[in-house]
Amino acid sequence: MYKLNITKLGLATGLTGALIYLGCMIVMATTGQEGSITFFNSLLHGLDTTNIIRMDVSLLEAFFGIVQTFILGWLIGACIAAFYNVQAKKIHK
Repeated sequence: MYKLNITKLGLATGLTGALIYLGCMIVMATTGQEGSITFFNSLLHGLDTTNIIRMDVSLLEAFFGIVQTFILGWLIGACIAAFYNVQAKKIHK
């Protein structure tokens, strides 16, 4: 049975999360508040984001957000790989 590399899957998941976060930053910076509300409302299947969209996010806050997203993504990817590897060993014993 193939074994997943915990570090590599963690890194891939973390970078993917950071890329999505960066995409969100770009959408908000380029479309403004009304465009952001329209985009996220359609993305979230009609959930109204009007009252939760905040446009006054500082660069420091955005930096910490992207770092936190990467760390959480890395932990999630590493856990998925570790749990998969443990289950793969049990199946073939």
